[in-house]
Amino acid sequence: MKSPIPFTALFLSFAFNLISQKLNQEVKVDNQQPFLLGEITVDGLSSNTYKSWYKTNYDTYVISSQKIDAIKEKIGTFKILIFMGTWCGDSKREVPRFLKILESVDYPNVNLKIVALDKRKETFKKSPQGEEWELNIRRVPTFIFYKKGREVNRIIETPIESLEDDIQKLYHLRIIFLITLLLYISTD
Repeated sequence: MKSPIPFTALFLSFAFNLISQKLNQEVKVDNQQPFLLGEITVDGLSSNTYKSWYKTNYDTYVISSQKIDAIKEKIGTFKILIFMGTWCGDSKREVPRFLKILESVDYPNVNLKIVALDKRKETFKKSPQGEEWELNIRRVPTFIFYKKGREVNRIIETPIESLEDDIQKLYHLRIIFLITLLLYISTD
């Protein structure tokens, strides 16, 4: 029988590396602006390098209290995964706005994950942990909404109307989908 020690050591080393992935990892490339890569937090976006565009877009976005009231209780039922690039103009504009909406509705941060993607040619729009794998991330930012572990919808790059309106419609689309599914099942 072969000794399980080498396999166990290799497994533990791999597991430790996964667990110890740094949040807000900054990548510096010669003659280019640094960018964040991998899982990030609002604190990372608020750091000195990114603060100018983050704070400006966060502070200047005016939230409609009427629209916020319409989504406040519903949005908390979703888990949200955001893919963005700290090098991308659309991400710089939409992500701070989206995070301001989440803060205004007291969205639980434990249900939010933000992943910053690479801008280098050989690893373009990829993350170190491969969170984007099989999710068809072509444009950033991409906001993916999950309910009970299943994707229910996403907002890609820019909202159709406004972020608040699109979030509200996500919930209504889910209800319409469930009603359609029930009607389909009942006709069998």
